[in-house]
Amino acid sequence: MMNFVQQSLEDADILLWVIDVCDTEQLDLVIEKLQKTNTPLIIALNKVDLLSQDKVQVLIEKFCKDFPKAQIVPISALNGFNIDLLLEKIKTLLPEHPPYFDEDSLTDKPERFFAAEIIREKIFLNYEQEIPYCCEVQIVSFKESEKIIRIEAEIIVERESQKGIIIGKGGNALKKVGIEARKDMEAFFGKQVYLQQSVKVAKDWRKQERQLSRFGYILNG
Repeated sequence: MMNFVQQSLEDADILLWVIDVCDTEQLDLVIEKLQKTNTPLIIALNKVDLLSQDKVQVLIEKFCKDFPKAQIVPISALNGFNIDLLLEKIKTLLPEHPPYFDEDSLTDKPERFFAAEIIREKIFLNYEQEIPYCCEVQIVSFKESEKIIRIEAEIIVERESQKGIIIGKGGNALKKVGIEARKDMEAFFGKQVYLQQSVKVAKDWRKQERQLSRFGYILNG
């Protein structure tokens, strides 16, 4: 996480820090990093609908003290509270700049990326607690012909017990993910999709620098 924070500090025109007001512990490292930057900062205090107004005010005063130049915006993403205000503040701070891409360019990401993200979305929608956060999706093969795309995907988990949960009884849970993902892929790519999925264990992959680099969470160089 701190690698991404550092990269954002160096590259961003605006820093938008979204904080869960129900979980404000262990923020010291981020606070220390952000206090050293001159990049415009917006702090969005999310889930304020779960706290009393007095507690929200205490948090606002705390972050105003830590970041006197920042804009503090209490929001509720679930209820849409202050989302329009947050967007307006972002627009106000964005500098004018020539476009980086042509007007007809939709994305700079490859098709494999979207296939993996669609599967990842279905994992988040179909599993609870820590399971989605322990998963990584890798597209092993992406072969496209005129009428069909054949995709082979691996779902990576940290432990054997997680593998069993992802697969489910009789493979039903994994089958459900596959059916839902294939449907969205066909709508996205505009043609028939054959999707083959497997689940593999890479023990404690989130704690290994080599694995994090492999999955793109650590940028080399």
